[in-house]
Amino acid sequence: MVVFGMDLGPHWAFIVWAYGLAAAVIATLVAWVVLDHKAQLKTLAELEAQGLRRRSRRNTNRDGQTP
Repeated sequence: MVVFGMDLGPHWAFIVWAYGLAAAVIATLVAWVVLDHKAQLKTLAELEAQGLRRRSRRNTNRDGQTP
């Protein structure tokens, strides 16, 4: 079989399936990361709406102590 001007030989089906599977796995991982990021942002917004703040946003003195 010839794909994009390349002769893949007798193992063309394996090569095509391997690339397809790799592409599907990468696409799934990217989608998972994007969806998890949105879920984490939603959770963070809900916590901040309840009045909880991140420690990095607390007001601190020069010595690092909270007033």
